[in-house]
Formats: sequence, structure tokens, C-alpha cells
Amino acid sequence: MTFTEDLPAGFHAETNPPFLVERPAQQRVPFVFNSPHSGDYYPPNFLAASRLSALDLRRSEDLAVDRLFSGVVALGAPLLRARFPRAWLDVNREPYELDPKLFRERLPGHANVHSLRVGGGLGTIPRLISENLPIYENPPTLDQGLERVNAVYRPYHDALRRMMAQTAVEFGFAVLVDCHSMPSAQPVQNHANRASRPDIIVGDRYGTACNGEISRQIMQGFSDLGYSVVRNKPYAGGFITEHYGRPAKGLHAVQIEINRALYMNERDLELTDGFPALCGDIDKVMAQLIAIPDAELPAQRLAAE
Repeated sequence: MTFTEDLPAGFHAETNPPFLVERPAQQRVPFVFNSPHSGDYYPPNFLAASRLSALDLRRSEDLAVDRLFSGVVALGAPLLRARFPRAWLDVNREPYELDPKLFRERLPGHANVHSLRVGGGLGTIPRLISENLPIYENPPTLDQGLERVNAVYRPYHDALRRMMAQTAVEFGFAVLVDCHSMPSAQPVQNHANRASRPDIIVGDRYGTACNGEISRQIMQGFSDLGYSVVRNKPYAGGFITEHYGRPAKGLHAVQIEINRALYMNERDLELTDGFPALCGDIDKVMAQLIAIPDAELPAQRLAAE
């Protein structure tokens, strides 16, 4: 992995890189998998600057999602996985969705300060974690925030773009599967009850990010195994799905959200006995997915980017 700038404190390109690509000996399928929110290395200076406990910070983590989908490597597909936490840097955002409530300095003119995600405290450098808990006792400076973007965010997306472009050149098209997990219940404002969520949510930006056969195959695969599955509600896919999904150019992107109650105890963040079974079921569905015939994914194929 090549990094163009010095990495933020706590990371080292050789011994402690901020992200990794796990590759099969030979890529055999036109699929790329990505786990951008499962990073579990929390830099010491980030922990020191936070007002939250390490356990509270980890509640925003897509715990072990990279492990849930690790079987795809044996199926012949590469897997990009973050090691940095999403509470520190969220690569499923635009590069400059910067929060004016977080930084003391004046933000650059190209910053997107008005997005709904920034308004909710969930920008590229998050101000809050789930349940609207403020992260920082001592917020980062703007220079520190931009260092995360330039030294980690940009190389991460450079790697993902290369993986998609190389796959498209080799196979004629490429499919990105963006892998996530979600809390088992959605908080209901001003109400003690919490609305339960389905087991699986498939997000394709309402049909604009990928060929419909991809979404249909994923939904059918999980449904056949007894899981409750919905499409796009409440998660239709974030920046990654929207940005990388260009079906007319042979680039498809789909997001999969896994209900955390299926495989972990959400109170103490420990994996449960459901984890191995879920891994096996994901392997089955992904094996079915990558077996979709090329003819089922009509598109203007991408020869070069």
C-alpha cells in the first residue's frame, strides 16, 4: 500500500496501516467487496481527545463486518477493509463534508457544510456518534481534520477506484458490494419504544446504482435462508454506493446492511453464537451472487477509465 503523505499519529504504512486489501491468489470474478466501517484500531490521541469511553466509541463501529464477509476472498473476490474507526474518519461521505460546529477555524470554501449528514453531526470527521453523543472533549483542529482526509481518506478511495477500474478492464464490468451493519432497533423520537429493523437491508439508491438483478439476487438469497429483507428503507446506500454506482458505464454498486442482533450482543459488543452461522449464510448468498451470468448484467461495458 502506498501512502503519499505522512500518516496521522498512531498509524504506520508498514506495521499499522489504516486499511488493508485482502486479495485472492487470482481474482476470478468481477466483484469487489468493501468494509469501510469495521475498523477497530483507535489511535491513542483520539481516545485521549474524546469525552466518551472506548466502549461507547465502538458502538458506531460495524463490528466484525470485515470478518462476516471474509469468505468472499476464497470465492475469488478482493476485500478492502478499513482499520481506522468511522468515529475518527468516515469514508462513506464526500471528502469535505466538514462540520462547522466541530472546527473552530473558518472552513474552506469547497467544504460541504450544508448536507443532511453534516447537519446530523455525521460528516467526514464526525462530531457525534449514534444516540447523538458528542465525541470530543478536545476537538481536532482544521489542519488535523484535513490531515485525515489527505493522508487516509484519499488513499482509501484511490485504492477502491483502482480495484473497480482493474476489475472492469479485466472482466468488462465491475460490481462493488459495500458491507455494513446496523443497530437492531431504530430509536423513536419522544417515545420509549424502539422500532425493530429487518435482518437485511439492500440499498441500491432506488435502482440507480446497480442493475436490478443484483439487488434481486441478494434479497432472494437471504430470503430463501429465512431472513427478513427489505430494499432501500431506511438505508438506500451512502456516498460510496452513489459515487461508484454507474451502471451505464458497467460499474455497479450495492450496499448490504446486516442487523447486529443476528451476530453480536449490542450491549457489550461481544460476538454471539449466531456469528458462525451468519458467516456461512453470507458465504452462500455471495456465492450465488457472483454466479450471476454476465448476460444478466447488460451495460455499456467499461474498457478503460
